[in-house]
Amino acid sequence: MLYLKETISVTIILFSVIDILGSLPIVVDMKARCGDIQAKKATLTAGLLMVAFLLLGERILHVFGMDTASFAVAGALVILALGIEMVLGIDLFKHDLGGDTTAIVPLAFPMIAGAGTLTTILTLKSEFAPVSILLGIGLNLALVYVVLGSSDWFEKKLGTAGLSVLRKVFGIVLLGIAIKLIRSHLLA
Repeated sequence: MLYLKETISVTIILFSVIDILGSLPIVVDMKARCGDIQAKKATLTAGLLMVAFLLLGERILHVFGMDTASFAVAGALVILALGIEMVLGIDLFKHDLGGDTTAIVPLAFPMIAGAGTLTTILTLKSEFAPVSILLGIGLNLALVYVVLGSSDWFEKKLGTAGLSVLRKVFGIVLLGIAIKLIRSHLLA
């Protein structure tokens, strides 16, 4: 029962940070500019990055002389910027589109498994069991795959206004997560 509750919590937190529904306008734009979206390749690459960071993230940080709290605050600032970008409809980050790497950059990294997601995974590691985090990652990746593969359908059903509303709602959620991360790691 504990793992179920933890898995649900992790899944919801990662869902908000990954924000694949809020990224639909970007995915639709990428598809218009670049053609085919390689949903399977992007999902698998993002999954490998997330699991690798879950297992090795702290060691990687120690190589650079950084602690988890510092990385979490840095990631929270990135999440804050992403939230501001989504809510205000401005572009703070340059999304490099084109070529065969579109499934990797910007889809797998940084949109799905970006700094915010990786920071969140490290933060979750201090609060939840690894099995709950792995299950939460898996559930989110399944959703990411479905959304990427169904981007045309979502575009038709939601329209431009619906996609814009989704982006703003998830932007507010990201702002809340960023503030929580900053408060918990600076005031701890």
